[in-house]
Amino acid sequence: MFDQITIIGCGLIGSSLLRAIDKKKLSKKINVFDKSKEAQSFIKNNLPGNVFDDINESVKGSDLVIISSPLSSYKEILLSIKSGLKKNVILTDTGSTKKEVNKVISNLNLKDVFWIASHPIAGTEYSGPESGFAELFENRWCILSGEDQQQKETLEILKKFWEKIGSKVKFMAFEEHDYVLSLTSHLPHAIAYSIVRTVINKEDKLKDQIIQYSASGLRDFTRIAASDPIMWRDIFIDNSENILKVLDSFSENLHEIKKAIQSKNTEKLNDIFSSTRKLRKEIIKAGQETDKPNFGRK
Repeated sequence: MFDQITIIGCGLIGSSLLRAIDKKKLSKKINVFDKSKEAQSFIKNNLPGNVFDDINESVKGSDLVIISSPLSSYKEILLSIKSGLKKNVILTDTGSTKKEVNKVISNLNLKDVFWIASHPIAGTEYSGPESGFAELFENRWCILSGEDQQQKETLEILKKFWEKIGSKVKFMAFEEHDYVLSLTSHLPHAIAYSIVRTVINKEDKLKDQIIQYSASGLRDFTRIAASDPIMWRDIFIDNSENILKVLDSFSENLHEIKKAIQSKNTEKLNDIFSSTRKLRKEIIKAGQETDKPNFGRK
């Protein structure tokens, strides 16, 4: 599909892309850059691809360049690769926020570069190149975002790339993407971090009991809260406006539950708890979750 692809950043997502591209034979050549010496060593010894020490050299001649690094590193990366980008290269990324990233790229005024943002909605709580696997993107959504309406042909190429990797593809405007993800992904992470911090702030003498008798709800929140802290730090800063809005809404709903508990208002509590069950069924119907007990866990 491509003569040469460069992946910048080879953590969970980047290394999974590397594995998937190699498995599906989507590029004749795959270049990889990661500033971590440990990551470079792991890739050289365990994964396909040509590992580069020089980021600018890694992008030369590539038809597709994928940035899969923390959001706070984008500007430095773009300034470093700007002079090495091939004419009419497709530039994309895998980040979880888009509006601020698009501003950075627009301000750099990259010429003869087709910039289309990608967000594969896939991942685990693990990080690093050793955690990746080629099947990570199968039957998962990948959201594409762009502004230039003249990029239809390029957009179709990138769409086919993600589809060949196994993803379902949807197009969204930058602003829409960031707001939707603030609700579906960023808010749950904020809540998970808060819940786990609440639990670990309890007295030390209860710690063993909390761990031993943790119910499935707490276990699921600890999985979310175990995600890469640098990645999520950057997401919360870049999408702060949307996240603050949804956190305000969450606080209002939490206060409503608190008031109902204080007044022992059983009718109100029943209404609140009943109103939320429908969404679970709709998520299962959309194929985003299984209806098996305990989330299909064995």
